[in-house]
Amino acid sequence: MNRALLDHFTEQAGFCGHLGSPFTARLIEAMATDLRTGGPTADLVGDWPGPPRADAVSLRLAGALHAAALSGRDEALAAEYPAARPTWDAAAVWSAARAFLAREREWVADFLRFAPQTNETRRSIALLAGFLELAAQHDLPLETLEIGASAGLNLFWDRFAYRTASWSWGTPSREPIGTVWEGPPPPLEATLCVRRRAACDVNPLDIHSEAERLRLRSYVWADQPHRLARFDTAVAVALAHDVRVDRADAGAWLEEKLARRSEDALTVVYHSVFFQYPPPETRKRIASAIAHAGTTSKAPLAWLRLEPEAAIGGPRESVRFLVDVITWPGAARRTLAETDGHARFVKILSTATRA
Repeated sequence: MNRALLDHFTEQAGFCGHLGSPFTARLIEAMATDLRTGGPTADLVGDWPGPPRADAVSLRLAGALHAAALSGRDEALAAEYPAARPTWDAAAVWSAARAFLAREREWVADFLRFAPQTNETRRSIALLAGFLELAAQHDLPLETLEIGASAGLNLFWDRFAYRTASWSWGTPSREPIGTVWEGPPPPLEATLCVRRRAACDVNPLDIHSEAERLRLRSYVWADQPHRLARFDTAVAVALAHDVRVDRADAGAWLEEKLARRSEDALTVVYHSVFFQYPPPETRKRIASAIAHAGTTSKAPLAWLRLEPEAAIGGPRESVRFLVDVITWPGAARRTLAETDGHARFVKILSTATRA
């Protein structure tokens, strides 16, 4: 048995439990047992050729099963999922799931070819702190460039409604984005106008395609109805604004976009839980493109990030996620907030350094 693969399933089950999805945690635990005993899970991924954690193998399988339940491809499986049975039974779920994996091996194997894309829309409330800070500091319209944008659900972050226990912002909607907010509110009085926006991803999902919307929704954990509702709201916003995401390498795309950015606007490059995935040479090209643009023009530029601290130069053992921003001219870096991968909390910080 591939020890790294089994360790990945065990670790991911723990992550899911910690992030509030006992259903997904129990499902992946059952997959791990099935791996050890040579069941259909082992038949599908036991000889996985790549790094299991980086490839998110367990979440690919969980997504395949959720897609089968959401689409009605397997009615017995759908009947055991939280949407149909809120008081789900782990043994009954796994019995139906295991039978599906064995029976539909070819379909599942095809689904597993693609890595999960979550487009977690709650991350936008952490990024909002950065956008409002930037708007308060610059009396200019914003032009935004999102990299690693997946299907582009966070491209129109300024059209969402946000609500916490201490403040709210934006037009009311059917599913406002909220979190546990620690510290002062962002500068809510700032005038914020996004004049132009664009996005890229190396493998963008097309939100206009019913099949690709299903795939994207399947990666949201099945026992988290509020995340599913936020996803549906974000899809409605994206479709209303005809979101399009360029298929491109982020480094090359930024070089081209930044070379012709506007002189009379603040250009903001931003991304969330993306930077650990590209290869090192792509990360270096992204950083170089932004730094070159910032130092060769007087036009203001900002690089806004929500990323694992370890992915943006922090200690390799750090498990924190940070929201930080680097601005030009000057390359001043400010760490704005601490959060987690799903933005379940946002803790405002206040530090400034030189990039």
